[in-house]
Amino acid sequence: MNDPSLDPLLDEALQHIRRQLDAARKTDLREPTAMSLATADAEGRPSVRTILLKGVDERGFVFFTNSRSRKGVELQSNPRVSLCFFWQPLMQQVRIDGTVEVIDDAMADQYWRTRARDSQLGAWASQQSEPLADRETLDRRMTEYHDKFVDQQVPRPPHWPGYRVVPERIEFWKSGWHRLHERVCYAKTAKGWTRFLLNP
Repeated sequence: MNDPSLDPLLDEALQHIRRQLDAARKTDLREPTAMSLATADAEGRPSVRTILLKGVDERGFVFFTNSRSRKGVELQSNPRVSLCFFWQPLMQQVRIDGTVEVIDDAMADQYWRTRARDSQLGAWASQQSEPLADRETLDRRMTEYHDKFVDQQVPRPPHWPGYRVVPERIEFWKSGWHRLHERVCYAKTAKGWTRFLLNP
């Protein structure tokens, strides 16, 4: 059920993204939920990487990562981010600008339980983004956590939260002839959301 307080134009944009994700899942893309996440540190130095979308709700776009990783540290120091999906078989792209917030523990725990056990152990074993002496060191830590949690459920690490990107701008791009692409933008204003076209 849709939230009656949700701005109709934001709801329209979110529904369109859901339809595009459904279409992307029907292609031969191995990771149809892959998206680029751009962050910046406290000094404004940007960085970008590809991560996986884990949910779209009426408040935004959800993903999970290690809060001690480079992106986790940058999210804490500068919550303004951008996302970009590019589904090449569809020749469509979506760009999202917004701010990031930490989701509640119950939602993070719910997703954590869906992860494969080895992926759960890997989240404990990897000191994400820190220098690694050699692969054997990581393998040894993986074995240590395997033994630590043998015959029990693997708990979610306290440094492994979920994040939600709350959108302020959503742009849909569709390839057109002679590079006259179609660009439709939804943007949040002081009076609510607005929709307009952009030149290609």
